[in-house]
Amino acid sequence: MAKGKKKKGQPKGKTITLKMAQNSMELTVDGKRRLNLSFQEITAVPKCLQKLCEVDELDMSRNLIRKIPDFIDQFVGIRVLDLHSNYLEELPVTISRLQNLLVLNLCNNRLTSLPNELGLLTKLQTLHLGLNQLDTLPASIGLLKELRHIGLSDNRFTRVPGCISRLNNLQKVNLDRNPMLTEDTASQESVMISESLYVVTESFLCEHCRKKLKNKKLEISNINKVQFIAAIVANMFLGVKW
Repeated sequence: MAKGKKKKGQPKGKTITLKMAQNSMELTVDGKRRLNLSFQEITAVPKCLQKLCEVDELDMSRNLIRKIPDFIDQFVGIRVLDLHSNYLEELPVTISRLQNLLVLNLCNNRLTSLPNELGLLTKLQTLHLGLNQLDTLPASIGLLKELRHIGLSDNRFTRVPGCISRLNNLQKVNLDRNPMLTEDTASQESVMISESLYVVTESFLCEHCRKKLKNKKLEISNINKVQFIAAIVANMFLGVKW
């Protein structure tokens, strides 16, 4: 291949200059500085952004970006990072240095795994990971004690990730359209759940749903008691001592 020629089929990205990036700065309704580079057809994060790293929010969604550079860690004060609808296959460990990050949107990429260092984002409240290729989460996600919402829809999860149980402030989990294993298919072929699967805390349920949940718990409790008594009676006939 001749020097300087691009590989066939490789998209040619749009060049973003510092002036163009500066003209893309916005002010949100709550007075935050937002750099909006969405829908720009860029294939790489522009190096000139290093001169604009004092923004509060950075939106690079709906582009052709395949890699996040290590200099992302220069955005130390950023609170919202939107990277959804790109071609990301991995995240740099330096993303863990964004200690003020509240919202991280990584939906609709090509992620197959996440770095353990993601658990260092201790202020993170919302994490969107839908429409990727994930089948597991790093255990360090359980360290995100401020996390309220996590989106895991349209991935490859067969079970609810165990680390989620350690997130005491979690209010909502979206596991819609994952090949979740049910009790009937645990040892067989997995089935795709087409209906929405959400996990929420009981306090977020309406009064009607709370009553249904209470009745269901009571029903399960009564079934367990009946099964226990039946087991005792059966073993009495068999001469088993309790």
